[in-house]
Amino acid sequence: MSKCCVFAGQGAQIPGMGKDFAEADAEVMGFFDKANAVLGFDLKKICFEGPAEELTKSNICQPAIFVTSFAAYTALRKKKAIDFDCAAGLSLGEWGALCAAGVLDFDSTLRVLEARGRFMQEACEATPSGMIAIVGATPDQLNQLCEKTGCTVANINSAAQQVLSGSKDSIASAAAVAKELGIKRAIPLATAGGFHSPFMAPAREKLAPVLDGITFNAPKFPVLSNVTGKPHQADPGAIKAMMLEQVTG
Repeated sequence: MSKCCVFAGQGAQIPGMGKDFAEADAEVMGFFDKANAVLGFDLKKICFEGPAEELTKSNICQPAIFVTSFAAYTALRKKKAIDFDCAAGLSLGEWGALCAAGVLDFDSTLRVLEARGRFMQEACEATPSGMIAIVGATPDQLNQLCEKTGCTVANINSAAQQVLSGSKDSIASAAAVAKELGIKRAIPLATAGGFHSPFMAPAREKLAPVLDGITFNAPKFPVLSNVTGKPHQADPGAIKAMMLEQVTG
């Protein structure tokens, strides 16, 4: 049976994360110490102690979730002697999956995610936007909802659940319009902005030169792409291009 490791995305953060298994293993604790040295601030303290408001900031949250996830991945492999056959991740979690597959190293992944989080936060602050989860909509209902509100599909979580991004006004009206259309549920999400949508175009533009300075390698095992839902190609250049597209798609 194939074993796939899935890395968490933004929103999974909570003060205290990683502290228990880091304190139980010096190698695992080393990831947090190394993150402090690479980033130049005390990410370990924020992960272990909070406050939640600081941990939620995108430029802190994204590297924090990556370090905690990669530490957990390492601890699990050591404790259970597991070798994974493939990996995947939600949004920033895809970077953790790529790191696990050797596409880029730990330090580079940290630097990318700090910059990615910072640029995305700047985009959120420049143009207020948000996200809303839609549950139980037919394809026709979803199309109507987007046409009536101006929202766009950001995440296809399953056939029964999609997430839309839009302006603050569009998100505010989407819940009411969904009810009018007979859609089962519409749940506004507590995100900083409309991720994986045209609202993140400024972040994508700023991230491009950062990725140009990072070495990408062919993956040691398959990593599923957020954009296509299929494994990344073995071509490092194609992976880099796809990860840039992931910011807005």
